[in-house]
Amino acid sequence: MTTSATIPDVGGKSGTNPLKGLLDFGQSPWMDYIRRDLLTSGELKKMIENDGLRGMTSNPAIFEKSVTGSTLYSDIINAPDAKFLDAKGLYEKIAIRDVQDACDIFKPVYQQSKRRDGYVSLEVSPYLANDTKGTLEEARRLWKAVGRENLMIKVPATPEGIPAIRQLLEEGLNINITLLFAQSVYEKVAEAFIAALEARAAKGLDVSHIASVASFFVSRIDTLVDSKVDELAKTAGGAAKALLESVRGKIAIANAKLTYKKYQELFGGPRWKALAGKGAQTQRLLWASTSTKNPKYRDVIYVEELIGADTVDTIPPATFDAFREHGKLRKSLTEDVAGAAKTMDNLGQAGISMKEVTDKLLVDGVKLFADAFKQLLDATGKSAGVRA
Repeated sequence: MTTSATIPDVGGKSGTNPLKGLLDFGQSPWMDYIRRDLLTSGELKKMIENDGLRGMTSNPAIFEKSVTGSTLYSDIINAPDAKFLDAKGLYEKIAIRDVQDACDIFKPVYQQSKRRDGYVSLEVSPYLANDTKGTLEEARRLWKAVGRENLMIKVPATPEGIPAIRQLLEEGLNINITLLFAQSVYEKVAEAFIAALEARAAKGLDVSHIASVASFFVSRIDTLVDSKVDELAKTAGGAAKALLESVRGKIAIANAKLTYKKYQELFGGPRWKALAGKGAQTQRLLWASTSTKNPKYRDVIYVEELIGADTVDTIPPATFDAFREHGKLRKSLTEDVAGAAKTMDNLGQAGISMKEVTDKLLVDGVKLFADAFKQLLDATGKSAGVRA
């Protein structure tokens, strides 16, 4: 496999393939998907070479679809030693092998990018989302079990998750902070990252190898806000209804633009520069939940409208293919930030609380992953005839 430094451009220019063209804007495309045949067929290597793919993320819902929707893992599920494992142990055997193999395939990207890209994420059990101690123990165990320096352990940004994130980063683990919706929570996550690196630096420990992304969810915000707009618009009239309609389909992108502005401020000041002088790399914002849920919206809107330097977009397969086919490239993330702020103001004036929206999305997100994890464990355990 070639590294991104030697990848031949499709069509002669990097911009010919819009996915690879994202790299020209300083954004790294990652794949929000993992499945055994993607790794073993050579397809993942092709995407690295042809599309400029720079990393991969997984979550319980992705593994649930991959495992229960195929026979690709029957060698592990039907192995003689499977009966000695519980369902979670069996799932971890499946997940760890996939993540190890994906890490190995991405290793040249990791090396060529000087540890900026080439990461694969594995999430701690969603059952531990509100358990700081349990999260710490499982993250350390999974980190050791996978044994790859280009692994990222995924931890949700719950009130109990953030102290664990802070501690794990100080210990030197790479962390992908997931289920971020609110700007205020993002600031806490960025603070945890900076504080962890400062603590390491104070002890004389290396900070240059630690990588982290703050996974900020996008399309789910519009889905929930739009449903509230629909409800309020039933009884609104005149100016009130116009105000409601003005925020439809606009909040997710506006929220992301303002968060990116905050990122630039946090990682542009003297406190960060002191760490950068020791070789530290910024904790990039990663745009997650980038598939379009509303068929009335452009199918690649959450990729096209969030292109900016020093960011990651983790893209599910269908959206990945769509953007390759007809994605448009421009430096969109820093466009009309003042307009984004006005849009967020309009949301409050229209009677919709952004805090209520983001609080609900965090709770719902944890439940969604926990439900998928339960389905995965139930199906895996049933297939192997082991206890859940």
